[in-house]
Amino acid sequence: MKRLFAVLCLTLLAGCGQREAASEAEPGAVSEPAVKVARQQDPAQIQRGLQIYEQNCAACHGAAGKGLLGDWRLRGPDGKFPPPPLDDSAHAWHHPTAVLKRMIAQGSPGGSGNMPAWQGRLSEGQIDDVVAYIQSLWSDKIYAVWSDIEQRSLQN
Repeated sequence: MKRLFAVLCLTLLAGCGQREAASEAEPGAVSEPAVKVARQQDPAQIQRGLQIYEQNCAACHGAAGKGLLGDWRLRGPDGKFPPPPLDDSAHAWHHPTAVLKRMIAQGSPGGSGNMPAWQGRLSEGQIDDVVAYIQSLWSDKIYAVWSDIEQRSLQN
């Protein structure tokens, strides 16, 4: 149990560290998953998520989750982190679905960023759709690594 907790903590810390190496453009950034993961995503859900994302998220996180504001790892003058990209070049993929949904619903944790809470403005189904869209932006390699993180989170 202690080992599983330590692995989970290290995974979360790696996702929020100052030197993120998540993109496929950086060789060796992510180790190959043991098995190829088949995506079981609903194209209609992804399309709904795209529409919700474009209406509510793209202004801060950029078109196709590419980001807008340079280095998202550095705090701005207000002491808060800028919105990160949501494709596989940042850290969203380090978090299981439950954490992604909570972040969307509740906003930036502890005032660390300017992400507003969308609970009450987006339904749970709409949040699910946005998460599915964001996950569709990840490469197969990153999605497979995320899938391992997701499975471990479900075992706790």
